[in-house]
Amino acid sequence: MKLAFWRKSTNDEKASISAAAAPSGAGILQALRRSLAPEPNWGDLERALIQSDAGTGVAAGLISAAREAQGGTGRERLRTALLALMREESPSDPTSTAGNRQIILLIGVNGAGKTTSAAKLAARAKASSLQPILVAADTFRAAAIDQLRLLATREGVEIAEGRPGGDPAAAIHDALTQANAKGLHPVIIDTAGRMHTKTGLMDELTKMRRVIQKLAPAAEVEVLLVIDATAGQNGLAQASGFNRAAGVDGVILTKLDAGARGGVALAVRRELGLPVRWVGVGERGSDLLPFDAEAYVDGLLGDAI
Repeated sequence: MKLAFWRKSTNDEKASISAAAAPSGAGILQALRRSLAPEPNWGDLERALIQSDAGTGVAAGLISAAREAQGGTGRERLRTALLALMREESPSDPTSTAGNRQIILLIGVNGAGKTTSAAKLAARAKASSLQPILVAADTFRAAAIDQLRLLATREGVEIAEGRPGGDPAAAIHDALTQANAKGLHPVIIDTAGRMHTKTGLMDELTKMRRVIQKLAPAAEVEVLLVIDATAGQNGLAQASGFNRAAGVDGVILTKLDAGARGGVALAVRRELGLPVRWVGVGERGSDLLPFDAEAYVDGLLGDAI
């Protein structure tokens, strides 16, 4: 599901995604350039994919699909395999939610970029003529509440603040009540970072979902898992725990521009089975971009050989 203020990337945004996706060291590009024949050195390409943070299983599967494809150069066959992985099975237009409340719940480990992503989503929503409200439900850290308050002021949007040390589900309850009274949406909820092995913290996510379902049963709810692209393969295994607790709909891949190896999005898609919805390529509110599979793949492979 894509909420109503999601839209396709512009040409400038596609260029930014391509630039951010280009892996450090350009290993994939170098492997392609080393072979001018239609059939490249597939072993080199597989190693280059692994070095770009795609992971061994993902790299092997992609190379196998490319080798088995009929017609075209090695690059064209690899591009086809990459697009088949990264595109959604049934691409659809954003959900029309006229008259319905939209709620976005951001979850993930510590330091992934949930708070800044929440503010950037609010900026996106405001630019689409909506009236968003940010919810500071990271009650474990007073600093997180302070940070979101500053970001809300910067973006000119409303905020509902949880009490430091308080129940995050209670903060969401109060925020939904406020949003309903003022006609605000989307409701964008920033939650505390947590590890999937901490049962109590994961149970809190389940409780948050119950509160949302009780207070806003007709709302369109999207749960987004925020992953730091620079962390590479670390943390992907944690996602199954988040999915069980909160039912993840998609991924925000942050810091793709900050030294990340571009192949991490491949691992996210293959290992988690989740679509990448947004990518972060900078610090500004406008630097959270709707993911575009073709722009990403072309950046990974290089626009030209």
